[in-house]
Amino acid sequence: MSDQLHVCIIQSQLEWENPKKNLKRFDKHIESVAKETDVVVLPEMFTSGFTMNPSAVAESMNGDTISWLKEKAQQLNAVITGSMVIEENSTYYNRLLWVEPSGDIQHYNKRHTFTLAGEHRVYKGGEKKAIINYKGWKICPLICYDLRFPVWARNTEDYDVLLYVANWPKPRISAWDALLKARAIENMTYCIGVNRVGLDNNGHHYPGHSVIYDGLGENILQTTKDKEAVKSISLEKSHLETIRQKLRFLEDRDQFNLQV
Repeated sequence: MSDQLHVCIIQSQLEWENPKKNLKRFDKHIESVAKETDVVVLPEMFTSGFTMNPSAVAESMNGDTISWLKEKAQQLNAVITGSMVIEENSTYYNRLLWVEPSGDIQHYNKRHTFTLAGEHRVYKGGEKKAIINYKGWKICPLICYDLRFPVWARNTEDYDVLLYVANWPKPRISAWDALLKARAIENMTYCIGVNRVGLDNNGHHYPGHSVIYDGLGENILQTTKDKEAVKSISLEKSHLETIRQKLRFLEDRDQFNLQV
């Protein structure tokens, strides 16, 4: 168990439906990752951008990008995580992959598919929340539109980090800013949001606003808007222990069962 978790977030442009070019871009970004990093976070659909044409970019769990993720995790001696399009049993998923230096992989399938863009028509929504244990930290990974649904993120597991990867467009970026802070405050957890930048082939502009909040909703790391960035910070478990002991708000949680 470690009191510190060293996190690096990568805010990047994405080449439309072009996994090879995107992996080369992330190769360059990863050169800037600090040696002591524990977790590297990439955006949602980091190999393709937010496409509703999954057949053009989908890979299996034995595909080239999985091999790349394993290679980078081993090279960095750090977890690397982000979501991509996975095909499994003739079904497409927007799947977050958590790849450890050992080569072990855990995953989370996006629960709330973005109906406004028709994501629900081409991707199957996930049915299980994931809580990942790593170096004594509990991490809850979620994807983009999941941010609008606080019940799904509700901290009943006493997790330490809530993590969102996204392709969140400029017209609704104020919601991204507000909801990430709210999720940190209501769950008394670190909350990480990693968004992309640039334009996609549908003309949508993504302004970044990648950020990390502490368990009281204080902004402890923010990227430059509209620009690619690689930024790192150390999270401290003692911060969460202190505020949760002093301010026992989580003990007053309402009790109910979520039907999935």
